[in-house]
Amino acid sequence: MQKPISPTTHGIIDYSTVATTAAAPALLGLSGRAAGAAYGVAGAVAGLAAMTDFKPSLKRAVPLRGHEMADIGMGMLLPALPWMLGFAKDKRARNFFLGLTAMTMAVTLLTDWNPSRAEA
Repeated sequence: MQKPISPTTHGIIDYSTVATTAAAPALLGLSGRAAGAAYGVAGAVAGLAAMTDFKPSLKRAVPLRGHEMADIGMGMLLPALPWMLGFAKDKRARNFFLGLTAMTMAVTLLTDWNPSRAEA
C-alpha cells in the first residue's frame, strides 16, 4: 500500500508543527514546565526537520529512516511528558501533549519513508 504523505509534505507538516507547538503556551495559557516542554519539543522537531534528507531541509544530514525512528521515539515520549514533568493535572497542557502524540503518530504512520520511492 502506498502511503499518502510524501517526505516533502512530511517536512512541511513538521514545520507547521513547530509553529503550532511554539505558539501553544501563549494560545493555551501553558506555563512552567508545560510551556518549557512545548518549546523543547518545537526546537527538537525544528532541528530534526532542518537536518533531514528531504526537500524542505536546510542540510540533508539525517536519512529518512533516521527521521522515522526519531518520530517514533517522540511519539512514545510525548504522552509521558505531562506525568514525567508533573503537569498532568493541567487538562489543557495534558490534552495538548496527548493530541500532539496522536498527530505525530498518524503523520509518521502515513508517511512514505522508503528512500527509493522518495522524491529527490
